[in-house]
Amino acid sequence: MTAAQAWDVSELQGSPKRHRREAIVRGTVFSAAALSILISVLIVYALLFEALSFMREVDWSTTWGQLGWFPRRNIFDLPTILVATFSVTAIAMLVATPLGLAAAIYLSEYANPRARRVLKPILEILAGIPSVVLGYFALRFIAPNIVSNLFSGAAPANLAAAGIGVGFLTIPLIASISEDALAAVPRSLREASSGLGARKISTTMRVVLPAALSGLTAAFIVAVSRAIGETMVVFIAGGAADSALRSFDPLEPGLTMTAAMASVASGTDNVAGEGPAFQSLFFVGLLLFAMTLVLNLIADRFVRRFRQEY
Repeated sequence: MTAAQAWDVSELQGSPKRHRREAIVRGTVFSAAALSILISVLIVYALLFEALSFMREVDWSTTWGQLGWFPRRNIFDLPTILVATFSVTAIAMLVATPLGLAAAIYLSEYANPRARRVLKPILEILAGIPSVVLGYFALRFIAPNIVSNLFSGAAPANLAAAGIGVGFLTIPLIASISEDALAAVPRSLREASSGLGARKISTTMRVVLPAALSGLTAAFIVAVSRAIGETMVVFIAGGAADSALRSFDPLEPGLTMTAAMASVASGTDNVAGEGPAFQSLFFVGLLLFAMTLVLNLIADRFVRRFRQEY
């Protein structure tokens, strides 16, 4: 028998101690993944259980056409909070999209490595500022010094100020994701465009941006989801306490979906067990969950359809 024939297959399986370590790591990672899924299922279950209670108890004539959200009077006009939510989100995107995209273009295409190392962490500091701080900033600075100066007759606290504050909050999100998408575009495309005589701005606008379209769109949709789900800024700067009349004017106070949930939750000792007011918190939360889920599915589908692989 030769030396090659004397080998046993068991000798190629590695150390049993190493296999035990790998099994422990695999089990730990699997447990963490399973726990995250379990937590998500429990959250959805809690939302569904209380939301179904709300849907059984509420008078559905109070959920449309009542021109106001007054949970302690059992009036739950959904268009009131939906209009306010969409108004704040639209204003936030008008602020965050151009600023965040411009920052991403500069960091990816124009900034030298030293400037990028300095500016990118500074930009991301905005993401680390607590939203409650930005809420008071929107209330005490943006509303009186920006909105009131641009639009006479604006309320002291209004949806426009809240939307600008949420826009500031989402700038780092758009900038970071967009910069990653732009950086993923192969350098060969830029060099080919420059070799044909295109200027830097032409290369950026006609080559790099179209090539990164799927990533840029994903950044926008993620930012929209973030803006819809923001709570403290709109709760503080939106101007409405726990109820609001329906208004399409962003210069007036308003109550978004998240602010409506926060206002009800802040008074749960008074509303729990008193009709559907407490359950409305979970019903609105379920609507928010459904909206963000749909947006994420749209983003995923768009990215899969238009993603370009190089």
